Amino acid sequence: MKKARPAARAARDHGEIAVKGRKRLKIVLFTGYACNNNCLFCIDADKRGLPQKSTAELLREIMRARNRGAEVLEIIGGEATIRPDFVRVVAAAKRLGVKDVVCATNGRVFADPAAAKRIIRAGVDALIFSVHGPDARVHDGLTRAPGSFAQLRRGLANLEALGFRGMNGNTTVVKQNMAVLPRLARFYARHGVENVEFIFVDPNYGGAKNAFGELVPRISDAAPYMREALAVGRRAGMFRWKARYVPLCHFTDCLDQISEVNERNLFQTEHWAPDFTNSDAVASRAVVSRKKTARCRGCLLYDDCEGLWVEYLKRYGDSELKPVKKLGAGDSARLRLAKRGRRRWR
Repeated sequence: MKKARPAARAARDHGEIAVKGRKRLKIVLFTGYACNNNCLFCIDADKRGLPQKSTAELLREIMRARNRGAEVLEIIGGEATIRPDFVRVVAAAKRLGVKDVVCATNGRVFADPAAAKRIIRAGVDALIFSVHGPDARVHDGLTRAPGSFAQLRRGLANLEALGFRGMNGNTTVVKQNMAVLPRLARFYARHGVENVEFIFVDPNYGGAKNAFGELVPRISDAAPYMREALAVGRRAGMFRWKARYVPLCHFTDCLDQISEVNERNLFQTEHWAPDFTNSDAVASRAVVSRKKTARCRGCLLYDDCEGLWVEYLKRYGDSELKPVKKLGAGDSARLRLAKRGRRRWR
């Protein structure tokens, strides 16, 4: 009890209350925007010159997150693993009792076996590898970092050799890689990656906005490849793979595999970045980032869907949105289970 009082007092002093009930508080902690890749579509492409957070700042924010009752701390950049203090930051979070410390990474640092071992020993619970193609041609073409795919693969091998089981993946879906998503899905399956997100690119900011025509596919073109990638996972027994940032009318056969539906019901997500703080990342998307249109009225999935990116609607319009008037029993069951955070209905 004595240890609990300072944390509770600190939370009151900041006017903050930990999330109660079944939602878990998740803090996404941005360390800065420096990165050893230079991805064409990067949402932070125009922020690379902003200062990195100092070690002291990060340690204060980790303490604050702990005092808020955060159960999940996701550390991201840029590329957080290239920081000299990364191991110290992870170890501090675990020492303070954060239940799940997660890091999104391009995976290149883990090609060094010694670095991989140090990071795992620091206590990181899960790693989210960003893999944007099934081979060097596609992946390195998008990262604009020759050799990045080879390093990523060595990193995966090193983690497997260490017996690390907290591997996750994410793939940003753009014109250049959408047709090879099923092949990339087989890459993930071969490595036993049980949690994967196929993320429809965000064109509201950064590289995808600057080169919209070059990078951003129509959702009607990308969705079939995304659904097939999810099907590859299901056939391999991977039922926790998901699509993110998609209109539900194009994914009625896999409603239990939509990240936003799951996230909205299981997490209260905050983003703490060098240049902004977002106290409700889910709610803010509906205000500034994604929209439904008049075409969506009457859709059975209206309340569960976030629509399309605002910039996408400006450039491509809403003709691809098709309101769902009828759902099969299986589709409805999958949606209900997704809201409860359950595994796939079969």
